[in-house]
Amino acid sequence: MRLHHVAMLPLMSALLLAACKPTAEPPQPQPAAPPPAPIAGKPAAAPAEAAPADAEFPTLKLTTLDGQPYDLADHRGKWVVVNYWATWCKPCVKEMPDLSALDAMREHIEVIGLAYDDSDPKDIRAFLRDHPVAYPIAIVDPYDPPKSFATPRGLPTTYLIAPDGKLAKKFMGPITAAEIEGTIGAAGGPKPKAG
Repeated sequence: MRLHHVAMLPLMSALLLAACKPTAEPPQPQPAAPPPAPIAGKPAAAPAEAAPADAEFPTLKLTTLDGQPYDLADHRGKWVVVNYWATWCKPCVKEMPDLSALDAMREHIEVIGLAYDDSDPKDIRAFLRDHPVAYPIAIVDPYDPPKSFATPRGLPTTYLIAPDGKLAKKFMGPITAAEIEGTIGAAGGPKPKAG
């Protein structure tokens, strides 16, 4: 038995020496590929979600599909629903009429739709002719989304911004007007109205 251990010593020494040798070239870092567009209900293959520095009081400045500037700061004093969606996302399309009714019927709530879609703007306009909404829509580049909001890991993703501009809640997945109004009521805002 002792002889067996002695015979193993040269082999173990060779392995240790081989492990200590420097490699010919250090591995080169690979450039990061842009994240692919997420699939409804499935996480996107994006880097780990990090909370942006200004996530507590997000900013959002963009141009809507109708050419109008949109600045989230101009909507202080109201609850703002920021809804990431895409034309190919069935749960997103299903919640659009409810969000549109919420925007049209509640003076203290506004909705902005962010088309997280790499479709051509004319295709999104055509889609909206078949699925009209009362709220403004802007196209967001899936490879360069707004910095104040984390990259969506699935669609739909919705943010509720309080009247003071602070992020009140983030919703992952489909949302209803009743859930949004319930969240507003629980946060001290107007309680949901019946009917």
